[in-house]
Amino acid sequence: MDDIFGVELDSLTSAFDSPEKPKNYGVMSSTTSLKRPIAPVPNSFEIPKARKSKFKFPKMKTVSIPTEEGCLHEVVLPPGLDHFKSLSPVSQTPAKTYPFKLDPFQRQAVLCIDNDQSVLVSAHTSAGKTVVAEYAIALSFKNKQRVIYTTPIKALSNQKFLEFSAEFKEVGLMTGDITINPEATLLIMTTEILRSMLYRGSEVTRELGWVIFDEIHYMREKERGVVWEESIILLPDSVKQVFLSATIPNARQFAEWVVFLHKKPCHVIYTDYRPTPLQHYVFPCGGDGIFLVVNQQREFLEANFNTALDVVRGAAGKAKADTTMRGRKGGCIRSTPYCYKLVKLVMDQHLEPLIVFSFSKRDCEYYASQLSKMDLNEAQDKAAVDLIFNNAIDSLSPEDQKLPQVLCMLPMLRRGVGIHHGGLLPILKELVEILFAEGYIKVLFATETFAMGLNMPARTVLFTATRKFDGQDFRHISSGEYIQMSGRAGRRGKDERGTVILMIDDTVTPDAAKQLLLGSPDPLNSAFTLSYNMVLNLLIVEDINPQIMLAKSFFQFQNYASIPALEEKIARLESEFKSINLPDGIDVEQLSSIVQLRKSVEDLHREKWQLSMKFKHVAPFMQPGRLLRIENDDGVDYGWVVVLNLRRSKQHGTQGSETPLIDVLVRVTAANLRDAENPVIHPTPLLFTVFQPYCNDIEMIPEEEDVKPPKVSKDVPVMSVATIASVPLTCVRDISSVCLNFTSLDGANTKQPLALIGKIAKLSPPMRLNFWEGISRATAKLGGSLPLLHPVDDLGVKDARLVKCLENIHLMEARLKLNPLADREDLEYLIHTHGKRAEKYLELRAAHDELKRKESLLQLDELHSRKRVLRRLGFCTEDDVIHLKGRIACEISTGDELVLTELLLDGFFRSAAFL
Repeated sequence: MDDIFGVELDSLTSAFDSPEKPKNYGVMSSTTSLKRPIAPVPNSFEIPKARKSKFKFPKMKTVSIPTEEGCLHEVVLPPGLDHFKSLSPVSQTPAKTYPFKLDPFQRQAVLCIDNDQSVLVSAHTSAGKTVVAEYAIALSFKNKQRVIYTTPIKALSNQKFLEFSAEFKEVGLMTGDITINPEATLLIMTTEILRSMLYRGSEVTRELGWVIFDEIHYMREKERGVVWEESIILLPDSVKQVFLSATIPNARQFAEWVVFLHKKPCHVIYTDYRPTPLQHYVFPCGGDGIFLVVNQQREFLEANFNTALDVVRGAAGKAKADTTMRGRKGGCIRSTPYCYKLVKLVMDQHLEPLIVFSFSKRDCEYYASQLSKMDLNEAQDKAAVDLIFNNAIDSLSPEDQKLPQVLCMLPMLRRGVGIHHGGLLPILKELVEILFAEGYIKVLFATETFAMGLNMPARTVLFTATRKFDGQDFRHISSGEYIQMSGRAGRRGKDERGTVILMIDDTVTPDAAKQLLLGSPDPLNSAFTLSYNMVLNLLIVEDINPQIMLAKSFFQFQNYASIPALEEKIARLESEFKSINLPDGIDVEQLSSIVQLRKSVEDLHREKWQLSMKFKHVAPFMQPGRLLRIENDDGVDYGWVVVLNLRRSKQHGTQGSETPLIDVLVRVTAANLRDAENPVIHPTPLLFTVFQPYCNDIEMIPEEEDVKPPKVSKDVPVMSVATIASVPLTCVRDISSVCLNFTSLDGANTKQPLALIGKIAKLSPPMRLNFWEGISRATAKLGGSLPLLHPVDDLGVKDARLVKCLENIHLMEARLKLNPLADREDLEYLIHTHGKRAEKYLELRAAHDELKRKESLLQLDELHSRKRVLRRLGFCTEDDVIHLKGRIACEISTGDELVLTELLLDGFFRSAAFL
């Protein structure tokens, strides 16, 4: 029997243990301001040894094959095959010839197929990947083998059927809706049909020579991606495969998985060559023109991009100011005919045909309705549209021909405008595709499914939005999705370049827009999920079971593939951990106790501030000159500041109650910057950056007088900066009983705080720093520390919780002083080192837990849970033998198989009334 990574398949259930939940280890912050407790870490830490893995990841060799410029060719060899024989044409007469010269990547792929070896072709949309599929089909006809061409959607299957029927004799179509010539040599079908055939053991699969998977990159889709994985796993090893994909960065990893499954070489042919280069434009909602942001050479034009963003910001500001626009999302209003303006611009510049991508059916129809007065077809075009349309709908019943969808379509098509989305009747979608391909539709509004492999290139592509609903939530489209859809622009052999226009509004951040325009393709990651239908089908199939399917999935393969990198990470973390040591003789328990006590004291002080720093209690003491100690929410301590004014103000961008603000004179000193010899001390940034929301209500110091702290140097004296800022009352930590006297300031009047602030703001920086000389003198005179106002005795706070809090602070501080390490001069260094060890310890343990999880079979617990459900409901026995209910559920793949089976057997549909 086969084995997976060195373990026999029969022992898979016992070999894979369910992963343990990661333990929650406390971590100490690297600063003295502790935010959470830390678990004691032994000084001589025994690094846990990773259990020896039962799995041996297959070592597959990758060989690079020299080729022409613009094409990368690699071949992945299965274990045991170390040498690769160079490829050469097998016969003098190729299976198919072409009237044009093939591109380098096409020649390489054809050579692989001619040598009966699987190949993955990764290339841009419209690069010519269909040529490769045609050769595999021709070779199958030549060798009298059957070949299957799979597509992700029915529309693409229909198109390929028409396309291949014109070239090959025996062509069949199987989409679920329709079956044509199922005995043909070439069968075109959706991937779901292929999966069902493999589960049923169809005769077709025994006669197969090749399977062509078109648009294989859709394997990463959450809803349907698992279908591709099941099909590839279930295919016999004798069947060769052709994978056609958009550009994917991890193409080699996918090929390695195919080699792992079928133990035969698989080639990877990658090219980023685009036959028709693209120009990317941005249209800012609210603007009047488009801006070229990426030229044909893929160069990003930063100046144009920034100009477009300025237009967006300006339009968003006007939208917020206009009361008629309130309640709408963003500054781009849908009722404004931006789309109409852009379509008219494209038509005036003769850049049709145009595909307009919108991400909802409703938007497609809405934007199409905006073009009701635009007529893009000549009389002869309208006559051709009438003929094709009438011939198509003749197949419908008289009742169906009167459907609103059908009646509304013809007037739109006659004007050269079309829509294409999943809500249309299949015959109407096919009709739109035919008219667009023939050039009778100049502007087509479509959802992203139109970009899913359909050979319908245009000259221009327009995006009306960057956000879409993916079935769970609204999100911005990924760069890979943008590349796929924008690739529809530019017709090979017809256009010198393609044009892409992206509409953006104020909901798109500059980084998101730039990532969209310049981002790399999305990697091909597995979306493997278990379903009851899959479990039941696998219980029927003899040669495979659900555990084997899990072990062979691309999802599990990618999981195993990351183990070597994780082992390297563990080795690095172990080395880093061993390099962090506390001095000899330090009791780790005592040090941990200090850390915990400090954290408790900080929490108690925070509680004290919340209870005591209320406006009604502190307002009587906030006269100009009062000294306060302030600290922000991140624990940055700004020391003592001088009160200038207390006021209430609404925070910018908020509504409701006013926030108490204190205008203060604060000193920021370069001496507080990080010292190389004492890594515990952290820099104190300028206060403006910390309290920016509160700084706009007060007159600030002119920029030419604002002196920033100099860079710290051993040979340069340290300087300070005194500046004015507004801080919220919640940042006050202590109130001193000391109050400075402003009488030395000519014309100063403490009863007029705003005038006082203006006078201090006009002082030079050295003059402003003179106030701290008074603070220093007061501190020295009072024994090195300033006296504080007591929350109860002085501020008059009468709260039992505050009294209890003060008692606990006194108790904890007394316990701190009793600790033997409390008087050590290097205590801050010890705490910092202890914290670094704790953080590294947590990283190391997490890495070990992750390694243990990756060595286990993922989703095994879910599989066992699903089996228990099936047994309790009577779909299968304890020995996994399928009952009648289970066999019925196996046939249901488009709905909730368990519910529908129960309803069917309970006779629900017999008594239900249906319209």
